[in-house]
Amino acid sequence: MSRIGKNPVAIPEGVTVTVADNMITVKGKLGELQQEFSDVDVTVADGEVTVNRHTESKEHKAKHGLYRSLVSNMIKGVTVGWTKELELVGVGYRASNQGQKLDLALGMSHNIVLEIAPEVKVETTAEKGKNPTIKLTSHDKQLVGQVAAKIRSFRKPEPYKGKGIKFRGELIRRKAGKSA
Repeated sequence: MSRIGKNPVAIPEGVTVTVADNMITVKGKLGELQQEFSDVDVTVADGEVTVNRHTESKEHKAKHGLYRSLVSNMIKGVTVGWTKELELVGVGYRASNQGQKLDLALGMSHNIVLEIAPEVKVETTAEKGKNPTIKLTSHDKQLVGQVAAKIRSFRKPEPYKGKGIKFRGELIRRKAGKSA
């Protein structure tokens, strides 16, 4: 049996979980999330969500742990929320936002203006002597990760000087330069 899949997910106070027609809906103080599921049974009882699989086939075993993790992430998202922080490393790299528009200056001939989804809250900070940071917050883990990956794709960190957009706490594998 799946080690992750067999663990029940506790439902905290203020969160409602409903299951109907292969769709699970989680409502909390930060918002509402829905997830479609197949090949597993999801039951809500005694303040816990349990996921059970139909057979021992490889596909059902894989989906067992997957849907349990998705339900757990949804419950954590509507209670606490998810946050990703990005750092801009490089001379002249700047980030600013006006509402949901993120303006990035990444050493190109033009600034990149990105319209962020309304479910994601964007904050930018620029302190003297520190790298500019972008903080993304939302109740949807998948959406936060997707937006962060899109921003990072504009200028990935390079291995020689470490310039680019990186996640906070990410270690960049560095290479030695030319040896003379």
